[in-house]
Amino acid sequence: MDDDDDDAGHDEADIAADYIEDLLDICDLDGDIEIEERAGRVYLSVTDSGDSLRVLSKPDTVTALQELTRIAVQSETGEFSRLILDVGGSRDVRASELSSLVETAIERIEAGSPTASLPPMSSYERKLVHDLVSERGFHSESEGEGRDRHTVVTR
Repeated sequence: MDDDDDDAGHDEADIAADYIEDLLDICDLDGDIEIEERAGRVYLSVTDSGDSLRVLSKPDTVTALQELTRIAVQSETGEFSRLILDVGGSRDVRASELSSLVETAIERIEAGSPTASLPPMSSYERKLVHDLVSERGFHSESEGEGRDRHTVVTR
């Protein structure tokens, strides 16, 4: 990664962190923001010592906040943002749910079903599912368009 790429990732992270910090202030919520960059993607984690973030950590709320944060970054930088937002450990909870979905799909295939379709999910979640399926020695593909895009698991 060259210096321009480092600066772009840093700018994206700073803009996103400022946006989330302002949102927390508006909502009168406390939270600590941690920034990590992996494979050219910014990961923003918001944590707290209590459970004040519980209201913001629901999957649909986190997805909406992530999209709003991406838009805020894009409006400042003019560049598309692929940042990932985690609020109150919501991503770990969702990863566990996805693991259970994959396990159920594989059980169906091992019981004789030729395929097992999972419900529609975001591209980030589908990527996690593809990785989990591959680790188990099975194959997966994304099918459908837009909000109906989902993963189909095969042997």
